[in-house]
Amino acid sequence: MIGNLGKQLLPTALSLLLVAPAVPPVASGQQAGSSEYPGQGAPLSAAELQQLVAPIALYPDALVAQILGAATFPDQVAAANGWLQENRNLSGSALMQAVDAQPWDPSVKALTQFPSVVANLAKNLSWTSALGEAYHTQPTDVMSAVQTLRAEAKAAGNLKSGSQITVVQQSPEVIVIQPTSTQVVYVPEYNPTVVYGTPIQTPGYSAGAVAATALIAFGVGVAVGSALSSSCCSWGYSSWNCNWHGGAVVYRSNVYYGNSAWHGGVYGSSVTAVGPGGAARVSTAYNPSTGASARGATVATPYGTRSAAEGYNPSTGTYARSESASGPAGSIASGQTYNARTGTYTATTQAANAYGSAGSSVMSRNGETAYTQHQSTAQGTVASAETSSGGRAVAGADAHGNTASAAQTADGTKYAGANGNVYKNSGSGWSQVRGSSSASLGASESSAAARGWGQEAQSTRSTALGGGGWQSRAESARGSFSRGGGGGFRGRR
Repeated sequence: MIGNLGKQLLPTALSLLLVAPAVPPVASGQQAGSSEYPGQGAPLSAAELQQLVAPIALYPDALVAQILGAATFPDQVAAANGWLQENRNLSGSALMQAVDAQPWDPSVKALTQFPSVVANLAKNLSWTSALGEAYHTQPTDVMSAVQTLRAEAKAAGNLKSGSQITVVQQSPEVIVIQPTSTQVVYVPEYNPTVVYGTPIQTPGYSAGAVAATALIAFGVGVAVGSALSSSCCSWGYSSWNCNWHGGAVVYRSNVYYGNSAWHGGVYGSSVTAVGPGGAARVSTAYNPSTGASARGATVATPYGTRSAAEGYNPSTGTYARSESASGPAGSIASGQTYNARTGTYTATTQAANAYGSAGSSVMSRNGETAYTQHQSTAQGTVASAETSSGGRAVAGADAHGNTASAAQTADGTKYAGANGNVYKNSGSGWSQVRGSSSASLGASESSAAARGWGQEAQSTRSTALGGGGWQSRAESARGSFSRGGGGGFRGRR
């Protein structure tokens, strides 16, 4: 099914309307390049860099190294976070082997052993991208900023050795933090605004629910196991470290600067595979200026195509998903959007085959919900709508051009129409409000009106409405054509 596409392919992103055209990055490089890119922002000051690294400066050295490298690939961080959500059942060596097959940078792969860290980076993508840009363009300054903050936290009495971490003053300028256990790594949880002894605010970063004290807490320990010894994969935990004297991250005994194509701005990547059975394409896009990200995948075979995509724009609070499939029997597409700030939700599903087309939509905002659906065949078209406040309408047209409609507003006013003539009933009987005659409806029609709106819709005409009356609200929300279960939009996981 379409919903499983993310499990079959790299969960990456299409450039929806959330992001601008992308500049494709190349593979991870081994040299910095702050002067290579015209338009690169001015170097950050020491104070600005300290604000930027504050949320991760007290992490174990190897974890700091992985984060700095991965931050230069924010699109891959977003993709890895989605992949981890889709594969929550994996752990240990099974997780590492599955991750090893993904086309991500080694730093991103290494971080998958710490899902909470990946989720935090993905949640704060604008901060993540700024951190990655700073490390790529000012690696020595970034490493110095980490050491400055460690010294301040230690001087304030908030950085100490314990059962989770061991803190060593290696030299007057270098403080090393390592896991106390050789098998378990604990991720520190702290409020960066208070733990260093002086207030520090990190732009674009939300620490979530952390204590407003200077104490450092720890989550559940991550038993990295084979990741510590790198027995499974070369990118394991023990392959990473920080060269504090050299001012850079070290990966497998080599200096590592992350994404050599990183220079800010909008960028993305795509991978295409072609074989005898068809083709597959996965893409990502990311805009560090707005924090907007998108990912998607498409598969094409002789039997048809399938695609899925999702995107998020933190500057507007809008989240969107879409799925589609097409083949010899027809096509179907669905989509969802949700904005947590405004409470607006929309969803639509549309389908078509050789016999016609059909669709349904729902929109909700401020406690008011509207449902619509339509169906078109060679015999004609019928459409209906309903609101949660009580408004209802149904309309249709047959193949010969005859039209008919009926509606009721939230206040109970009723309307009926046929072939250009429109009648209104606000409680005192029917009267014509549009058409060739201003005469009132006949007694038989008025009598029918008194029996209820359902009969009124039928008595007004026409055969175009036959069989197409208003369905239940539940049916409207998903559309009659989706009863077979094929391709319907799945809820967010």
